[in-house]
Amino acid sequence: MFYSKSEGKKSGRLARLLRLVAFMGPALIVSVAYQDPGNFASDIESGALTGYTLLWVVWLSGLMAMVLQYLSGKLGIATGKSLPELVRASLAKPYLVLPYWLGAEAASAAVDLAEFLGTVIALHLIFGMAYLEASFIGVFDVFLLIYLQRWGFRRVEQAFFLFVGMIGIGYVYELLIVKPDMGTVATNSFVPSLNAQLAVFAVSIIGATVMPHVLFLHSDLTRKKLKTGSLEEKRELLRYHRIDTIVFLTAASIVNACILIMAAAAFHARNLTFATTIDVAYHTLRPLFGNAAAYVFVATLLASGLSSSTTGTIAGQSIMEGMLGRKINPWLRRIVTRVINVFPTTVAILIGLNPFFVLFYSQVVLSIMIPLPMIPLIYYSSRKKFMGDFVNRKYITVIAVVFASVILGFNIFYLLTA
Repeated sequence: MFYSKSEGKKSGRLARLLRLVAFMGPALIVSVAYQDPGNFASDIESGALTGYTLLWVVWLSGLMAMVLQYLSGKLGIATGKSLPELVRASLAKPYLVLPYWLGAEAASAAVDLAEFLGTVIALHLIFGMAYLEASFIGVFDVFLLIYLQRWGFRRVEQAFFLFVGMIGIGYVYELLIVKPDMGTVATNSFVPSLNAQLAVFAVSIIGATVMPHVLFLHSDLTRKKLKTGSLEEKRELLRYHRIDTIVFLTAASIVNACILIMAAAAFHARNLTFATTIDVAYHTLRPLFGNAAAYVFVATLLASGLSSSTTGTIAGQSIMEGMLGRKINPWLRRIVTRVINVFPTTVAILIGLNPFFVLFYSQVVLSIMIPLPMIPLIYYSSRKKFMGDFVNRKYITVIAVVFASVILGFNIFYLLTA
C-alpha cells in the first residue's frame, strides 16, 4: 500500500499530537497550586479592599511563576533529576542538607495548612458544621489521593483536570453575574500602583502564586516522563513541556485574576469592603446575586482545597525523598502531614483565632520562602555542567534573575514597611 506525502505528514502530526497529550499533566498538577484556597483568600481580600488596583500584581505573579516553572520542568528533563536531588548532591554534608530540608518542609507545611483550611472552610459553609468538626472530617481527604494512585498516576492527572475545569467554569459563571468594569480591568492590568498599605496584599498574592513547593515539584514530575534519556527524546519532551506550561499556567493565571475581579466587582464596587474573608464573601454573594452564585463559589473552593491538597502531598513527598535520598510511603507522608496540620488548626480555633487570618498570612510567609527553591533553580538551569545542551540561553537567565529580584524586592519592601 502506498501513501502520499500529505498523508504521511498528517500521520506524523497525529503521532506528535498523541505524544503531546500523553506528556501533558505535570503543568496541570502544578497549576492547581495557583488556584488554591490561598489564592482565594489573597485575591478576595485584595479585591474587596483595594478593588482592581492590584490586578497587575496577579498578572505579573502568573508570568513570573510561568518562567520559573518552565525552568523547573526543563531541569528535570535535562538532568533526569529533581531539584531536591540536585540540592542534596550539591550540599553533600548532612549538616548542610538537614537545615535546607527542614526549611523546604516548613514551606510545604505552610502550603498544606492553607489548603487544609480551604477544605475545612468549604465543609463549614456547605454543611453548616463547626470549624472544629470540619477540621477532623477534612483529614480524610487522604483517602482521595490514595484511591486515585491505586489506578495509576494518570488517574490523578485526570482528576486534576476535572477539578481545574470546575474552578474555571465556576469563575466564568461568577464574572457573568457580577459584570465587572472591563475598562478598569484593562487599565489596572497594565498600570502598576503600590504603596506601604498595599504591600502586604501584593506579597500575599505573590506567595499564593509563585509557590515554593511546586518549584521543587515540577522537576520531579517531568523527569518521570523520560524513558530512554536520549538527546532526541529530551528535545521532544522539552517542546511538549513548553506547551504544557504555557497552556495550563496561563489558564491558572486567568482564574486567579478572575477571583480578584469578582471580589472587586461584587464587593468593592458596592462599598462592601467588609467582605474580605471567604465566609463573608459567600454570605454576601447570596443576597446580591442569588443562591446559585454562592453555591458555585463554595463548590469551586472545595474543588480547590481537595486538588491543591493532593498537589501539596505529592510535592512534600518529592521534597522528602529527594532531600533524604529514600522512598517514603505515601500513606505515612499524608497521615503525618494531616496530623501536623490538624494540631495548629485545632489550637487556632480553640483560642478563637480567625482561620481566615491564618490563611491570608500563610501566603505572606510563602512569598518570603520562595528564594529557597528559586535561587538554586536559576543557578542549576544556567550552568552547562548540569544542563549540558539544554543550558539556559543568556536572555532566559537574565529574565529569571530580574523576576527573582522583583520577588525579593517585594518581600524586602513589605518587611521594611510592615
